[in-house]
Amino acid sequence: MSLISASELKQWLDGDEDFLLFDCRFDLVNPEVGYQSYLEGHIPKAIFVDTDHDLASQKNGQNGRHPLPSIEQWQKTYAELGITPAKKIVIYDNQGGTFAVRLWWMLQTVGQKNIFLLNGGYPAWLRAEYATETHENLRVAAPETKLQNYQNLVLVEEVEKNITSPQFTILDARANDRFHGQNEVLDPVGGHIPGAINRCFRDNLEPNGEFKDIATLKKEYNTLLNQIASEKVVHQCGSGITACHNLFVMELIGLKGSSIYAGSWSEWCANPNRPIEK
Repeated sequence: MSLISASELKQWLDGDEDFLLFDCRFDLVNPEVGYQSYLEGHIPKAIFVDTDHDLASQKNGQNGRHPLPSIEQWQKTYAELGITPAKKIVIYDNQGGTFAVRLWWMLQTVGQKNIFLLNGGYPAWLRAEYATETHENLRVAAPETKLQNYQNLVLVEEVEKNITSPQFTILDARANDRFHGQNEVLDPVGGHIPGAINRCFRDNLEPNGEFKDIATLKKEYNTLLNQIASEKVVHQCGSGITACHNLFVMELIGLKGSSIYAGSWSEWCANPNRPIEK
């Protein structure tokens, strides 16, 4: 199970459990909000991870809004964060795992085990009235580990080829209106990759930001995929972040082996020669 409750995390913090705790709060419109929120209050011992700086590389106008770092870049950040392969990891944000899942995926795709998402995130911790702190916890680097390459990562060339020679199904995690090319506020072009199907990542959550129960999620995904094998599903969103939310849920409910198109819509629509549907 890759979810941990606020009460279980509290027990870990109060006991002698050896783990790292990462705060991944972020805002796509105002990238500084996450760090500001962290300084205003966070779970004790949490270390802040910045989506833009730690979990993405430099943009060039063609590679999307949150380009995946090279494996060499990620290897350095992994060590800077104090992570080793044997270390237990707990991750949270304040939006139902929306941003925390990016770190979860980047860890599990290079072979990390024992990674947990805090179910309900920081709001669940606050609802339980557990203690918070405001001082920044600094990173304590670990020796650099040689990481395997990203697994189950699909590149834009493979997505282009899939248009005329279908080998997999794209599952787009954006809101339904953006999928249909309406109300696009983050990218310059609206629409979706031809042949894609849609499930907004928010549909994985209850109103309080906790994940729906396993039985409900299984029923919804089995209906959505309609006999499509999980290994033939490639997740996509606007910039490769919320796509990880749908992949996380599929892994959680036993639909293993799906992949990520990390460049996602922001990379796809940067080239006017690529086809789009609305």
